[in-house]
Amino acid sequence: MLPTFLELPPRPGKPRATGMTHVLDNGIDLQTVTGVLDAAADYLDVWKLGWGTAYVDPTLSEKLTLIADHDVRTCLGGTMLEVAWAQGKASECLAWAHDVGFASVEVSRGVAAMEVSEKHDLIRRAARSFAVFSEVGRKDSQEELSSRQWTDEIIGDRAAGAQWVIAEGRESGSVGVYRADGSVRTDVVAAISRAGGIESILFETPQKDQQAWFIHEFGPNVNLANVAASDAIALETLRVGLRADTFGLSRQWLPI
Repeated sequence: MLPTFLELPPRPGKPRATGMTHVLDNGIDLQTVTGVLDAAADYLDVWKLGWGTAYVDPTLSEKLTLIADHDVRTCLGGTMLEVAWAQGKASECLAWAHDVGFASVEVSRGVAAMEVSEKHDLIRRAARSFAVFSEVGRKDSQEELSSRQWTDEIIGDRAAGAQWVIAEGRESGSVGVYRADGSVRTDVVAAISRAGGIESILFETPQKDQQAWFIHEFGPNVNLANVAASDAIALETLRVGLRADTFGLSRQWLPI
């Protein structure tokens, strides 16, 4: 049993609509997945198999079953679907993802030469079989989107059938909603929060300082994505003010 003597900000139970934690699997082994889930499944909502790791992982079937058994949603990363789209194989990719047991897919245009209208068509196709996470933002730091471009794409993605929108940050935390030094593009974040409704946005926050910034800005129940699987419990301590970076939030966000 966990202790209960401290006053901490309330956190919703699963299934969560806000305060979601989305972790990135960059190819970790099945034994490590088991350890993370045993320790932190209560704090995890989405498990994304990033890039094309699902395509080359011989333990994929066991991994997907294990994750689902711990009540965590599995998600196919957007880069693999972009590769398939670029080769004219998007339908085959979606059919394969459905057959192997993914609960959701990410639809992005971070690297492919995909027009926004083509992305929206892909979202509509994916939404027939999956819960869709769309991702907005480019992975090349030289291709920054303006605040208006972020807003328009988010609104269009939601209209096409995306249930949630992920704001790009990459594993490095240095593109998309961030500058090259990892600092937050506050004008973009403000536009994003207005466009999609903060409860439907997940911000990629691979770095601890970025996680703390969003928690300070939007509270303990902001949706955070691309978190390292090994950092799930550490992130929960940030959310409830049990860490120096968010010290004081435990009182600020207590119910009156």
